[in-house]
Amino acid sequence: MSIKVSNLTKYYGDYLAVDNISFEVNKGDILGFLGPNGAGKSTTMKIITTYLPPTSGKIDVDGLDVEDNSLDVRRKFGYLPEQNPLYTDMYVYEYLDYIAALDGVPQEKVVQKRNEMIRVCGLEEMKGKIIGELSKGFKQRVGLAQAMINNPEILILDEPTSGLDPNQIIEIRNLIKKLGKEKTVILSTHILSEVQATCNRVIIINKGKIVADGSPQELQSRSKGQSIVTLEVKNNCDKNALTSQLKTIRNVNKVEFVKDTDDSFIYNIYGEKGIDLREVISNKVMEQRATLLSMQAKQSSLEDIFRDLTK
Repeated sequence: MSIKVSNLTKYYGDYLAVDNISFEVNKGDILGFLGPNGAGKSTTMKIITTYLPPTSGKIDVDGLDVEDNSLDVRRKFGYLPEQNPLYTDMYVYEYLDYIAALDGVPQEKVVQKRNEMIRVCGLEEMKGKIIGELSKGFKQRVGLAQAMINNPEILILDEPTSGLDPNQIIEIRNLIKKLGKEKTVILSTHILSEVQATCNRVIIINKGKIVADGSPQELQSRSKGQSIVTLEVKNNCDKNALTSQLKTIRNVNKVEFVKDTDDSFIYNIYGEKGIDLREVISNKVMEQRATLLSMQAKQSSLEDIFRDLTK
């Protein structure tokens, strides 16, 4: 099951929300769709799921044009939009039965599917409550349950862990990873750690344009960021002399003194990308007759890359 987006453009009046973007998502992909507020993420999700028409461009879902075959395409989707589509005056179990029936779940399997989603989404104690009385986190779980109740081939989730506690977030992440082995999943979120933990591919969109596309590891390798080494030495040396020596190292851009603990000095040393500074740093420490306690190299995080690409 694939989604192919070709030259997608969307205007709201004179405002260009999505600017001629193209990408493809295939079965087994868990795609993290990232961008700052107003970047065009939710607009793209709404067009893919036929909630909005594009100004121009084309989207095919499993070979079907979404504009010409919108009902057939919708049957393939499970969708959790940014604004959770809940009927707040219904009981949880009643709402899920209703959604299952709307989604074409056979009548004899409605209760079975409802109970399965209640278990998967941790709603056992809430199934008999009115949705409007639930906390934000439990409302989000009900939204996830409705998105998955018809066992869709494609799952599109806009901020799926919003309002959940840390344990619930881990459970939902594990569920998404499990679903991603059999389905096509697009995950739109602001939470970069969620993408790092869940997705095997990332698209970053900024001002309506795609500015990066690849696995988290590929994006890190293409990052313009610096290498960073965190150094801790015993405070039995001349701090100023050591700092001066560290600054003389070739390809070091900055030496930052972080803090002075009871028995150590801690530094962050910033160098050119892709250059391992640890050996030469170790030599400088020994030259100053200092005791090396620890040294750790750090890669640019997805957060660093996101910040660089969306400035």
